[in-house]
Amino acid sequence: MHVDDRLQHIAFIMDGNGRWAKMRGEKREYGHREGSETFKRVISYCGDIGIKVVTVYAFSTENWKRPKTEVNSIMKLLNTYLSNCEKELMEKGVRFRMIGDKSALSPALIKKIERIEKATEDNPLLLNFALNYGGRAEIVAAVNKLITEGKTITEQDISNALYTFDCPEPDLIVRTGGDLRISNFLIWQAAYSELYFTDTLWPDMSEADIDAAVHEFYSRERRYGGVIKVSPKN
Repeated sequence: MHVDDRLQHIAFIMDGNGRWAKMRGEKREYGHREGSETFKRVISYCGDIGIKVVTVYAFSTENWKRPKTEVNSIMKLLNTYLSNCEKELMEKGVRFRMIGDKSALSPALIKKIERIEKATEDNPLLLNFALNYGGRAEIVAAVNKLITEGKTITEQDISNALYTFDCPEPDLIVRTGGDLRISNFLIWQAAYSELYFTDTLWPDMSEADIDAAVHEFYSRERRYGGVIKVSPKN
């Protein structure tokens, strides 16, 4: 499979790690470890089929409410990934960029993130890694930035002030785990995204599952608020 220019940007809501672990009698942390391996496979496959931008919902602003042991486990996994990912990202041609509020992260973690961002900035496949991210908070931050610049705010101004200012809006948003909502993810950018929901839990997400989502995307008619033109019958 290889995509064309109609599908440039896929976003993933990576849901179901905890339930996947529970079904196997394991702690939620085990699910997050397996989910991190799935994340690597998915990014690699998206690059292989020609996707230009991938955005993943890694950790939301609301996820801090989870048990401290689980949050610590997620942050430890992230720290390990950032310590070891640069070579793989370079080999796969992936540009890493965090989107979200860095202020709640440790200085050491911020330093690692910024080092990876700098090292990979010229790579062709953009990976937006949504960490401490909330869609509403993103819009508030964008509006406040524009207010300080003294602008009369337009829709394009807001788009240009978001974390994702320099990439196309997501054509397709895939949510694993069976829930039918987008959970404060890319709520400005998703205005005309196609939504695809699957019961597959994130650690089980495979190349075949991605192909199914892509096939579904191509079966839809994107009208952007317009109508489909029908040729008159003879």
